[in-house]
Amino acid sequence: MPHMLKKILFLAFVLSSFTSNSQVNEGLTAEERAYLFHIVKKSPILDNSLGRYFDYKGEIINLPNKQINYDSVELIIINQPELLIIRKEEISKSSKGILAEAANKMALWELNKVLLAKRGSEKDLAQYSTQYTAFEEYLMEKLPAVALKEKDGISKPSPKLDNLLNPSLSFLDKVAFIETLRFKSPDEEKQTVDAISYAVNKYVEKRTLEIFHGLGGKSTDFSNILVAAGDGSSTSGMLDEREKDEKGRWNKGLPKAVGFFPYQTRLVAEEKKKELKLESMTYAIIDEKTVGKNQHTNLHFDVWGYNTEKQTTVVIEKNGLSYPLFGSGDTRFLSPDSSFSNGTTFMAIIKDLESNKIAKLNDMIYGKKGFDYWIDYNKKKKDETELKIEKNEYEYSALHNQSMGTDNKSVKKTKKSKKHITHPDADKSPPVLTNYSDKKDKKKSEGSIVGLYDLFEAYKKKIAELEKQKIEAIDLMAIYQQKLDLYKQLIGARWATYSEKDGFYTFQDSSTFDMLTQDFQFQAKPENEDFEIRLLAIPESSLSKNADEVMLHINKTEAKPNFDARLQIELNDIFASDSWTISNQLIRNNDSVAVRQFFEAMLDKKTPFSIIARGQGVGKWDGTRTIKELHPVELGSYPGTSSEEQQKSRQDATFQRLRVSEIFIQLNRSILVEINSYTDPVSSSITVTNADQLALMKQYKLSKNDLLSAYRSAEILRKLKTEVNYLAGTFLGREEAGIVIDRFNKEFAKARISIGATSIKLSEL
Repeated sequence: MPHMLKKILFLAFVLSSFTSNSQVNEGLTAEERAYLFHIVKKSPILDNSLGRYFDYKGEIINLPNKQINYDSVELIIINQPELLIIRKEEISKSSKGILAEAANKMALWELNKVLLAKRGSEKDLAQYSTQYTAFEEYLMEKLPAVALKEKDGISKPSPKLDNLLNPSLSFLDKVAFIETLRFKSPDEEKQTVDAISYAVNKYVEKRTLEIFHGLGGKSTDFSNILVAAGDGSSTSGMLDEREKDEKGRWNKGLPKAVGFFPYQTRLVAEEKKKELKLESMTYAIIDEKTVGKNQHTNLHFDVWGYNTEKQTTVVIEKNGLSYPLFGSGDTRFLSPDSSFSNGTTFMAIIKDLESNKIAKLNDMIYGKKGFDYWIDYNKKKKDETELKIEKNEYEYSALHNQSMGTDNKSVKKTKKSKKHITHPDADKSPPVLTNYSDKKDKKKSEGSIVGLYDLFEAYKKKIAELEKQKIEAIDLMAIYQQKLDLYKQLIGARWATYSEKDGFYTFQDSSTFDMLTQDFQFQAKPENEDFEIRLLAIPESSLSKNADEVMLHINKTEAKPNFDARLQIELNDIFASDSWTISNQLIRNNDSVAVRQFFEAMLDKKTPFSIIARGQGVGKWDGTRTIKELHPVELGSYPGTSSEEQQKSRQDATFQRLRVSEIFIQLNRSILVEINSYTDPVSSSITVTNADQLALMKQYKLSKNDLLSAYRSAEILRKLKTEVNYLAGTFLGREEAGIVIDRFNKEFAKARISIGATSIKLSEL
């Protein structure tokens, strides 16, 4: 077949399914579809995952720097919607987190337009009246009575709140504004700010889910959360972002919408005042539950307001095990890799507190030359001085042949600060001194005693001063320790270990994180489990209350295993009883784009390629999908007393859904073809005569159902090989087809079919 004809046939094959089910129009206007195209192409992570499924046929308009002017392209698409084809069938196979990120950006863009219209005229708001009504209903759920105004017997949010709905205001600006409204208490101010945050999150979540479904996403457990952490000072103007080209001309950029991300708030007492003041938290804690139902819990993270000088830090914690994720130095992507240069990290703050601030105070208090040492030193000196005073007073008394009187000047001087000390031998009569030298000794003794009392008081004062400083240091260290304990609690005490390959991280409990999609997954479990997500703003220093803002979009949804396989083929009950003959075509027209991507991946010989095929034996329904029954109990026949009743039972969904086979082709960091086949629990009647297979069944305790499912997986693999060879030879050039066919056939020749604890060469089946 001529090469050009092959190309034409391939193009016809590829496009045959697009016209019927690939365009996305559900719930999206031409303007929304144009904006969706804009955000996907301008967001690297979205473009990498979804970009190829947006087929724009219109004129490309470039800026002077040769980059595409998507603002102009938007206008073209709005006026000529047919120029944009959105391949929903393929988009729906992408990461659910990626779909949610695109949908969330759309919802924020829409809410910005709605609230901008609300702050404008009634005419501006008219076209968004439905959307604003929905937002207002959420707002009314939480607003305090003081923030409401009654009109015509109907309560509505006070018009004074309109300015608070401006997402370009920083949190501190909002607090300053709300204080001018003269509410009765700070509690009402907090309730009002929190009510706006609640309404934003509820509206965006609902709209995100609608757009998510419009993009082909499927979910029964969907959470969409916007959250911010920091001191609330630096979000101004985020929705009016503009970019300049190289000639300095303004080019409208994509709105960041950072001002929509709500802070968790608290009321704190202002220093030297009794009044409470509303402030934002420098960390945010989100409580969630895993989805359960034997499904993976998929968490997607999208960092906004990224600061390259402060390392964004997000911590997930479940059952005491923490999974910290850190922003890299040059991108806003998270990963478990904590390395970060030319900036401040949360761990550096902890280290400074622990190894610098607290360690120095501890040494200052308890060290070799700390407060305890100097207090003890001064106490000893004070005691020594006291003994000297006693001795000198005794000697002075001996000079007078009497105890020192209260009218003595030296006694008067010291009586204020110390009770008179009487020497044990003071009642003894010393000899009378009458000569001049005695007077001289008396004068000298008086001076010595006065000096000793001064020294004694100095030691007392020093001890009191040191003890006060020690108490202050202990109190300060307690404050530091309290802060350190909080920071350590936030970062997590027990970090999960992990292995990494090509940006895919696998933790010790089999949870995973994919750096390319920013998706974290908890493994499937039947029950729900509590877990936390913590967003940490990095303070200016370990002692500072100031912390630059960081904003995070979190999406949680369930995810079946292999939900994002590029090619997904499910064969439901296609085999006759005890048969493994297959006549169905495996690859369908609507798999065309997936097949093309499969061929493209196969042409890159550096991309690893492998085939896994399993005969899973008796299946079990886990509430979501069919999985292998580890301890099967086989039945002699289908329920019923007659063949008619048994045939009816065979067609019952509880049996039929177990007789399933599936093909998945994963195109991530490697190419993986995976085939599984299951049977229902009714014993198979196939005849096994092969001595090797009989020996294998005996050795590994395999049932006939195990062997039957292996035969079926082997037949599916043979059929897949035939179709891949045909499609490659038909729609690729000779050289490219040869590469694809050779790679597939070589791996096919090595393939083994797994059965229980063993495997059989494909050629032996």
